[in-house]
Amino acid sequence: IYVTKNNVDESVYEDFKTWDLGDIVGVSGSLFRTKTDELTIDVWDLEMITKSLRPMPEKFKGLTDIEARYRQRYLDLMTNNDTKKVFIKRTKIIDSLRKKMNESGYLEVETPMMHPLAGGAVARPFVTQHNALGQDLYLRIAPELYLKRLLVGGFERVFEINRSFRNEGLSTKHNPEFTMMEWYQAYASMQDQMDLTKDIILNAAKAADCELKIEWGDIKVDLNNFKQSTLSDLVLEFNKELSKDDLSDKKKLQNILTSNKVKVEKSWGIGRILLEVFEATVESKLIDPTFVTEYPVEVSPLSRRNEENPDYADRFELFIGGKEFANGFCELNDPDDQATRFEEQVAAKDSGDKEAMDFDQDYITALEHGMPPAVGVGMGVDRLVMLLTNQSSIRDVLLFPQLKS
Repeated sequence: IYVTKNNVDESVYEDFKTWDLGDIVGVSGSLFRTKTDELTIDVWDLEMITKSLRPMPEKFKGLTDIEARYRQRYLDLMTNNDTKKVFIKRTKIIDSLRKKMNESGYLEVETPMMHPLAGGAVARPFVTQHNALGQDLYLRIAPELYLKRLLVGGFERVFEINRSFRNEGLSTKHNPEFTMMEWYQAYASMQDQMDLTKDIILNAAKAADCELKIEWGDIKVDLNNFKQSTLSDLVLEFNKELSKDDLSDKKKLQNILTSNKVKVEKSWGIGRILLEVFEATVESKLIDPTFVTEYPVEVSPLSRRNEENPDYADRFELFIGGKEFANGFCELNDPDDQATRFEEQVAAKDSGDKEAMDFDQDYITALEHGMPPAVGVGMGVDRLVMLLTNQSSIRDVLLFPQLKS
């Protein structure tokens, strides 16, 4: 704004000279461009609307303290235009997810955030209490079991974009409260859903005005180059000392974990150990988008068994830049098999596994009414935003990330 004492009342001009950076003012005037071509208002009337009682961060450097940016996001938004752009893109990305699902014939639904049992994924839950009911409730780990109840009820394509909660550590990759999109389609194949997952990501990149060849921190990701491989083949590819027979040799796999400083728990079976070897030696090396298939049944308690090899599940995960982006599988719809898997989870919990699921009898009852064959996928929205806005920390894509008090 351009203010001269010739254009405004003298008393207003004197007041104006005492105003501070950060004050919110209302002005009336005419537009013109300065010699440097900056659009400016030639003010003939102005008034104080809101007085700022605290000084703003320095104009050109902005708010540079990382901790302060997270704790006082309002100041970060006020002074860092790049921060605003990230969150505008986040909204566009989420809009693109919803639009793609609607165009694909999916019904958006809402399911409970508080569950009577811990389930839907293998993770440690937050526990709260309902005073009127006098019972413990769990903030949802995932909406999976409720969405699949809707398949039983006759909805063939459903999705939900909402918050989930996991009582785990804080890091640049994890926030205990996070946004995910989860969807289910009856009578679909796993390949159908891998193709849809790819389309969702490419649509999101377009919505964020993002090139398909992306620089994410110090790595380069090519979204034109989606790949697919089994978990076992990747373990063999990145651990040349192993043979195919070694994948069922508990001792050899444990030795790899020990050399990678991974503590092996007594409750782990061969399937969990194989997964840990994959996570320790392979996961970080999957830079371009890679669909990993055929996970051990032991670590896939809600997945259908592979018909050719019942030790493995019809499941896939998508990795980009060495990080997991999506998890999908052919849904287990056999109530007896599901009950057995729940019993194994309860046994693991009794052995000290705090991430294991509870036995959900109501869900078993729902399956006994008949659930059509289906494929479901869960995708982390925050991590997708990180990729498409080139952010290295999840805190940079959450307006108000969880911080230690």
